[in-house]
Amino acid sequence: MIDIIFQILNSIFGGLIDIDPHPQNPILTVFIVAFIVSLITTVANKLLVDQDEMNEIQTNMRAFQNEFREAQRTGDGKKMAKLQAQQADMMRDQSKMMSNSFKPMIVTMVPILLIFWWMRGSIISNIVVSLPPSVYWISLTPIWHFFGQFIYGGTPAVGVMGWLLWYMICTFSMSQILRKFLGFKQGF
Repeated sequence: MIDIIFQILNSIFGGLIDIDPHPQNPILTVFIVAFIVSLITTVANKLLVDQDEMNEIQTNMRAFQNEFREAQRTGDGKKMAKLQAQQADMMRDQSKMMSNSFKPMIVTMVPILLIFWWMRGSIISNIVVSLPPSVYWISLTPIWHFFGQFIYGGTPAVGVMGWLLWYMICTFSMSQILRKFLGFKQGF
């Protein structure tokens, strides 16, 4: 069963490696997979989460927190008692907000895990991504390498990063762009 799933994923995503202009350095392949995963998660968020309600809850929570801090700062006991009575409602709203944000995760978790499983089992996992110098420095890869030396040991090569770090950079960037494009009220 696992081999069948891998073969299906390989038939879907394996072609990306074949069309990559540099299959031995699949920057484009990882970027496209990151775009697909970002698209899946962003669309799931758009369809499964009521953005207006989430925005309203966040606005109310910020206002409540500001009022609470102000009451604490001024030592207004009356206002503190009133706000503490409202705190149960705020906790309920916060719980609702968290449960709404978990809906897309539940739907997207299995497909994303399968894609990661494919990436790890494919040729991509054996590849270190060579970056143009500007991308290497802008992505702060030297900082990651510095900390990675302590964790993994060895001396990293300049201009390269692992496929997973490149994937994370691409996914974060594409998610922000897609959120803006799809009209999310939060982000950017």
